[in-house]
Amino acid sequence: MQSAYLDYAATTPTDSEVLAAMMPYFTEVFGNPSSVYSFAAKSRKAIDTARGQVARALNAEPDEIFFTGSGTEADNWALKGTMERLRSKGDHLITTKIEHHAILHTAEYLEKVEGFHVTYLPVDSDGRVRMEDLEAAMTDKTVLVSVMFANNEVGTIQPIGEIGSLCRRRGVLFHTDAVQAAAQLDIDVKALNIDMLSLSAHKMYGPKGVGAFYLRRGLRLENFVHGGGQEKGLRASTENLAGIVGLGVAIERLKAHLPKEKARLCALRDRLIDGVLSKIPDTKLNGARGDERLPNNTNFSFIGIEGETLLLDLDSKGISASTGSACSSASLEPSHVLLALGLSHEMAHGSLRMTLGRGTTGEQVDYVLNVLPEIVARRRSMSPLWEDFLKRRGEK
Repeated sequence: MQSAYLDYAATTPTDSEVLAAMMPYFTEVFGNPSSVYSFAAKSRKAIDTARGQVARALNAEPDEIFFTGSGTEADNWALKGTMERLRSKGDHLITTKIEHHAILHTAEYLEKVEGFHVTYLPVDSDGRVRMEDLEAAMTDKTVLVSVMFANNEVGTIQPIGEIGSLCRRRGVLFHTDAVQAAAQLDIDVKALNIDMLSLSAHKMYGPKGVGAFYLRRGLRLENFVHGGGQEKGLRASTENLAGIVGLGVAIERLKAHLPKEKARLCALRDRLIDGVLSKIPDTKLNGARGDERLPNNTNFSFIGIEGETLLLDLDSKGISASTGSACSSASLEPSHVLLALGLSHEMAHGSLRMTLGRGTTGEQVDYVLNVLPEIVARRRSMSPLWEDFLKRRGEK
């Protein structure tokens, strides 16, 4: 049986060269970087090297990069650290309705527990923030705007440069969750006026359990993790040495191959999108198209079908996909992202996300296009939702 892993937005395999680079730091170069003896110097140097690799990939400075345990931790640090630090200046945070739960749940905590005011911006039908909505939401109490670079479910890329410029003009700090985007796009934090950025290694063929946080030089946040003096005293905890090395190598390798891989994935993505829409009637593509969509992302809604049943049927054919964010894949609630795009609960429940990566081939795309229409047709033939839809349309 053929197989196809199409859930690269959830996680990626660790690159063999990344793994090879990490191995010595488990058993040979294992010194605690905070120790003063010479044996630990190699560990400190490895972290410095990785910090430089991440900085170069973002056009940042090495001292602006802080290592974390995940992209989620970096998101939490950005929001909590900023709002707590600037409480005397203002108490207003602006984010969007389609953020990852790492942002939304943190914003809800700040609102309900800490007493801050939060505005959740709506988006258009493609999932894009409207600049006029953002500007209208800003007040003299606004201290932070957090808008994800690209959505993890529908792949829509936000107007980050415009948002950054507006925030810089208004004297408001700007954070972006780039966990998905950093693995797919070229990001220049200086050109885009980004003050803070979060990313994660395991989305870019690095190891799980390590992320990075870009904090523009001159800014100071409240510590998120208290303890020792690691990461210039801002993020306590003995460094994940091997993981940090892996992140550095992973992002450097990703950056080197980005233009060619981006073009390859865009071609496969569009082949999959066009094939699904042409072969399966009454199907909707969720999110933007072309350059305004992540190169590896596809997301569809199929009228009359529950997305979870599609996953099981696809899995039986060796195809791994998802209905949305991997962090909430066990939830039976419809996607908050799709609801924010204006989809009905019925359509949101019938969604399927297929995300591509280095291992994706044209043969795998063709295999999906051969299998998926049969699965959808069979499930619709058993679906009362489909029967109701046909009746409403006058076909039964």
